[in-house]
Amino acid sequence: MSDETTNGAAAPAAQQDAAGPAFTVEKVYVKDVSFEAPGAPAIFSEPGQPDLQLNLNQRVQRLNEALFEVVLGVTLTCKIGEKTAYVAEVQQAGVFALVGLEPQAIDVLLGTQCPNILFPYVRQTVSDLIQAGGFPPFLLQPINFDALYAETLRQRQQQAGADAAASELPVGNA
Repeated sequence: MSDETTNGAAAPAAQQDAAGPAFTVEKVYVKDVSFEAPGAPAIFSEPGQPDLQLNLNQRVQRLNEALFEVVLGVTLTCKIGEKTAYVAEVQQAGVFALVGLEPQAIDVLLGTQCPNILFPYVRQTVSDLIQAGGFPPFLLQPINFDALYAETLRQRQQQAGADAAASELPVGNA
């Protein structure tokens, strides 16, 4: 008998099935990055307070039976007055293995834990881009992905209720 020690991350799917449900991070990577400072260098001497707009989005793609790609996208736009100081866009992605879990549990993990895992990476990349662009350091504030997921569920239920009500409308005869 062989004594082999692994960290579990590279365990074959058959071994994971035998061990029960599993959630693993297979890969974390930057999928897309963009930084623009359209008014540089004049924008550096522009008077006024910066106005920041944050756009956050998430996409999930099923790669196979057990693998999912989750992409957390952040677009941060900074304006001073009417002029755009910079636009930083980051698409941080990860491949996650979810084995032996119910569909509801998979949905929860993809909507909460996966973006929580990706967030520190996207936060650091955005910060590095802005600082490399010659602007003062900026750190994204923590995001409550559990609350965002709960809101998404509420919207799904509301939409399902509206769809059900629309399908129950009587159809008139001509």
